[in-house]
Amino acid sequence: MDRRWAARLALAAGTAALLVLLVFAGLRSVALVGVGLAGLAVTAAGVWWVLARAGAVRALALLLAIGAPVAVLVFYAVAGVLWVVLVSLALWVLAVSAGRTALADPGPARTPERRVAPPKRPFLIMNPRSGGGKVGRFHLADKARALGAEVVVLDPAHPQDVAELARRAVDDGADLLGVAGGDGTQALVAGVAVELGVPFVVISAGTRNHFAMDLGLDREDPSACLQALTDGVERRVDLGFIGVGVPPAEGRERVFVNNASFGAYAAVVQSPAYRADKARTTLQMLPDLLTHHTGPRLKVHADSVAIDGPQAVLVSNNPYRLGDPAGLGYRDRLDSGVLGVLGVKVDNAVQAASMLRGRRGPGLTSATAQEVVIDADAPSIPAGVDGEALTVPVPVRCRIEPGALRVRLPSHRPGVPRAAPPMNWRRVRRQALTVGRAAAGRAPR
Repeated sequence: MDRRWAARLALAAGTAALLVLLVFAGLRSVALVGVGLAGLAVTAAGVWWVLARAGAVRALALLLAIGAPVAVLVFYAVAGVLWVVLVSLALWVLAVSAGRTALADPGPARTPERRVAPPKRPFLIMNPRSGGGKVGRFHLADKARALGAEVVVLDPAHPQDVAELARRAVDDGADLLGVAGGDGTQALVAGVAVELGVPFVVISAGTRNHFAMDLGLDREDPSACLQALTDGVERRVDLGFIGVGVPPAEGRERVFVNNASFGAYAAVVQSPAYRADKARTTLQMLPDLLTHHTGPRLKVHADSVAIDGPQAVLVSNNPYRLGDPAGLGYRDRLDSGVLGVLGVKVDNAVQAASMLRGRRGPGLTSATAQEVVIDADAPSIPAGVDGEALTVPVPVRCRIEPGALRVRLPSHRPGVPRAAPPMNWRRVRRQALTVGRAAAGRAPR
């Protein structure tokens, strides 16, 4: 859609949303909006109590979290304005969507890519258990060997050191390393690729494939990633490093391609019961973790930003998107040269409700830094590094190394979905009117 008409549609739909409320609900429209916002706040508080309490309180909180939105809908229905609210809400959603389309821009320049010759001796490691068996289902080993790659398919019954396999392969003449597996395995071999100065290929055969997703690779068909062996381009991306001590002792750093997490989530996944019953284990452990009755108290320093006592901390290799639910979990860039830092500190239901404000909520700290140090009132803390559970002594130092990894990618790939810009009605209005005047021959102001 033309950005001028998208801006006009946004203004028209937003105006219509307000008019529907005013014309069909009159002065009651203010009360309707207030009831809806109150229902959202009560629901958020109920969810907090479900997570932070146990026993009868948790059961009552669950009823509250479910009952609040139902009560709001019943209130609208009894008042005879349910259809008014639904129509107004639909128009508002259309207005915001059109407004973001109008504000969309090409975004930051992408990392430069250069076309490269096919590798002579590629070496690929494949985990047959990753992604529910994608290696076998897509015949990745056979297809890679047909393209001239040496392939090692891991034996789940006999664990192997994938980093050592990669080092030996390069010593034997491999000029490219690659992994078909989860992000944890990707990170281990990527660290070897950086250490030995060879390019790296990502094959999206894991369960979630976050690194592949942010590289714009095809996650539905991992065999498409093998095109990088014959028709590839190369780009440099950043890598995160987590190490013990400040600075960390030599050889005690570990690479992460996605993130390192600390606090409640990292503690839950450490539990032996987590693999067998994730939901029950999480619900059993979270109350004590969120209320600081158990678990270490964290202190985080992200350059000049300090976070005292957060329940959860996520340090990511480049920042994740915020404020765009449809794109949550994506990173727009992997070459910004900074870590993303998210700290969650919620001590009561009021703060939980304020999390509805997203980035501006007082319980959420969002920052970027080149170095993050996590300390605690315990000698060691649980950590999740690219999905793998670890226990690490404190202090823990996370840093980023810009452009450390040479990634070999297929020249044709889906790409990363564009981030929706934050909504700004003043800019939408200015764009609609200014573009119109420019189109009529008048210069914009």
